[in-house]
Amino acid sequence: MASPKLKAPVAIISKLYCSPSQVVLTVRKRPQTVTGGGFVVTEDSTQSVVFRVEGCGVLGSQGELIVRDRAGDALLLIRRKEGVVQALSINRKWKGYSFDYEGIKKLVFKLKEPNSCLGRTSAIRISTEPRRSSGGDWDFEVQGRFPEKACTIVDHLGRIMAQIGVEKGMRNMDLYYVVVKPGVDQAFVFGVIAVLDNIYGESTAC
Repeated sequence: MASPKLKAPVAIISKLYCSPSQVVLTVRKRPQTVTGGGFVVTEDSTQSVVFRVEGCGVLGSQGELIVRDRAGDALLLIRRKEGVVQALSINRKWKGYSFDYEGIKKLVFKLKEPNSCLGRTSAIRISTEPRRSSGGDWDFEVQGRFPEKACTIVDHLGRIMAQIGVEKGMRNMDLYYVVVKPGVDQAFVFGVIAVLDNIYGESTAC
């Protein structure tokens, strides 16, 4: 059974990144170096760069990521919450901040990271600011297995926001595609993917 379609754009970062049609984007990982790792996102139809994600090496601090637009301007600063209380928590938390025209940070989403003692099998859930769901404590959920590049981001109603996969027969996980549904904020989707990439120790991890 197909999931219900969106009736309005899902703009978490900006409506500028909500396409009226489905978009297929390709992710190419950069090798980890002294200056940091990360990945580049290109549009399949034009091969032009849409986003760049920088790992912790660039920032000189663990648990920090930056999503930049095609011009190199920062769209999202993502930080992992630390501290004694957080260390004792079942789930570690990440917070994503956007920047307004004056450069002031604004909290736009929070993501709960599965704890390693649970084998990272519990659901990865994201809540937004302001909240989109009137019930529960989350707005979006990651279903499937990101390390195998076989997962989906859905909202609280089960509607598909984005799908992550690899071409059939390909074994190289350094190159994969992301299908973003019409009206869904692409910058937000890649903010979530940046965190997943770090959680599973891939190109953005220290």
